[in-house]
Amino acid sequence: MSSIKIIALGGVRENGKSLYVVEVDEDIFVLDCGLVYPEDELLGIDVVIPDFTYLEENKNRIAGVFLSHGHADAVGALPYFLQNIDAPVFGTELTIALAKLFVESSGLVKNFDDYHVINENTEIDFGKTMVRFFKTTHTIPDSVAIVIKTDDGNIVYTGDFKFDQSATIEYQSNFGKITDIGEDYVLALLSDSSDAESPVENISDRRIAEGMLDTFRNASGRIIVACVASNILRIQQVFNAAQESGRKIFLTGVELEEIVDIAIRLHKLTVPSPDLIVTAKEMKNLPDEKLVVLETGNAGEPIKALQKMALGRHKQINLHQGDLVYIATTPSIAMETALARTKDMIYRAEAEVFEMASMSKASGHATPNDLKLMINFLQPTFFIPVQGEYRNLLAHAELANELGIPYKNIYIPGKGDIIEIKNGRMNAAGQVPAGNVLVDGIGVGDIGNIVLKDRKILSEDGIFVAVVTISRRLGKILTGPQIVSRGFVYMKTSEDLLQESSDIVREVVEANLAQSDFEWPRLKQEVRDSLSRYLFDKTKRRPVILPIIMEASNYQKNN
Repeated sequence: MSSIKIIALGGVRENGKSLYVVEVDEDIFVLDCGLVYPEDELLGIDVVIPDFTYLEENKNRIAGVFLSHGHADAVGALPYFLQNIDAPVFGTELTIALAKLFVESSGLVKNFDDYHVINENTEIDFGKTMVRFFKTTHTIPDSVAIVIKTDDGNIVYTGDFKFDQSATIEYQSNFGKITDIGEDYVLALLSDSSDAESPVENISDRRIAEGMLDTFRNASGRIIVACVASNILRIQQVFNAAQESGRKIFLTGVELEEIVDIAIRLHKLTVPSPDLIVTAKEMKNLPDEKLVVLETGNAGEPIKALQKMALGRHKQINLHQGDLVYIATTPSIAMETALARTKDMIYRAEAEVFEMASMSKASGHATPNDLKLMINFLQPTFFIPVQGEYRNLLAHAELANELGIPYKNIYIPGKGDIIEIKNGRMNAAGQVPAGNVLVDGIGVGDIGNIVLKDRKILSEDGIFVAVVTISRRLGKILTGPQIVSRGFVYMKTSEDLLQESSDIVREVVEANLAQSDFEWPRLKQEVRDSLSRYLFDKTKRRPVILPIIMEASNYQKNN
């Protein structure tokens, strides 16, 4: 009997940032290593990654990192992981190629080449434990589920998946292998919960392709398609629809071109004709009714790029009358307000909008019927919903209970929870360090709540700076106080406020200079407190107050 522990370091009670740890005796198996792009309240933050503290402390026990697919929520944090941990990385051909792209473009890791390409027939023997795979359907080819075979049974991690009976061969799930693994006994199932509470089931991607082609044929002007850069399935559908409707395609952005180039090179994306994709120069010579623009924006997010197009600020494409913006991505709940604002901006630019999600459910994640089918195929003893916010995990847990899994065998994890399976029971066995690590530029984890709070205040109420030069030897102010305001009040129309603030600073500084026990920290804090009270009383706002007090040590009084 093995000692088995399962830990979610990310990807639970949140969308994205998947990272799950399965410990079998002394070996640690890392399942996915993803990031999440920040929402608006994380001002200035580039990406959010999991906390690797526990894995760094136990890096000698890591057998490998096993990737389920090539999206950023599964592979994006790999560069930060490999900075301090040297472990082999396993994934399918396209997944490994995209993982390498993330690692190399980050510039954080040099000379790492311990990548191993697998397919669904690969079996990796780690002594008492074996790792296997089976194909799944997602919006990117080469997606797989990961199976860890132990003496006590199989532990299955589905990754992102859905079932589509009409999927093309590159995207088909291997139903036979799934049932075989179920018959081999599944001890625990970690399953995708992103769409567990969806009231609408997904339609087939074949129907989506048919609808897209119909729209392309009936559009009278340019078509600007907004989708996620790594959604290879949707990009293939756009290529096919453009070809059949007699249009050419222009790709915007370096990131999109890199992903498309990799997918074409590996034969995961087919270009129907060699002249389908045009350059920026060739695009300008095409009539509107012959052009499709494929836009993904920075970090694969097309919404902000569409806003720039609508405002006439995009580097390559600006909207005009007759354009059709085809939104081929399903926005998260957090993006719905931004999407509504973007649609309004597009209409103001005299273009039209077609939102695919408004007509049909077209997610890359399993909806309730698919989730129940996966559970029925595998018949797990223990069930752990992952990948989703708490309400998604809870809805998935209820589905599992409907299928006969008792609540005592279901665990809704929080980040860092240790789930131990021992003697036929599943129990909570403590916690490990877990949480969000914020990445800003080259800084990893050096931005905390205090800095974010300051950024939020700066964005809302601005900054108020008081500059004073003093001589402690003479006990007097030499220059100032000089007041500078940015993002708080307009200085030319607030002279009385600024003069009164200057007087307050002068009084505080002179009072401190008169004391025998003069202290710099106390002086600065008293300036902050006095100004804060006054400014809030007058404006009901609290700007960041920055006192800059300098000492002229060599100042000499002129006779």
